Amino acid sequence: MQTVYWLVIFVALLIIEIVTMGLTTIWFAGGALAAFLAGVIGFGVTVQVIVFLVASIALLVMTRPIAVKYFNQERQKTNAESLIGHTALVTEYIDTIKAAGKVEVNGQEWSAKTDEPDGKIEKDAVVVVEGIQGVKLIVREKED
Repeated sequence: MQTVYWLVIFVALLIIEIVTMGLTTIWFAGGALAAFLAGVIGFGVTVQVIVFLVASIALLVMTRPIAVKYFNQERQKTNAESLIGHTALVTEYIDTIKAAGKVEVNGQEWSAKTDEPDGKIEKDAVVVVEGIQGVKLIVREKED
């Protein structure tokens, strides 16, 4: 009778995964299926729980990175994310300590700072956008 519980858990986790499409519960559904099979073979509850945990973690660690890579392939970057890697022009002297500085990228003006705590970049320098932190672009001076 205990093995039926693993099937119920398996089905519930599959339904949750289908509804959310978040690649979160599918790994545990696989673990529940493995625990169900361990129960069918005749192992006790303790072994079933261990099989559930080991299989779930193994599936999560080994297959999630691959699944996320292919699952989110058509995901569109947001406006800000799309700026990473672009070059920009410093329109106002960047001083990270004073939290001052602006750049223009794709015709839009953004507040900017460097990744170094005491970073400074002169006006009219060309920079590369490395990331975004809050509403500021993280930039570094472009090397020739």
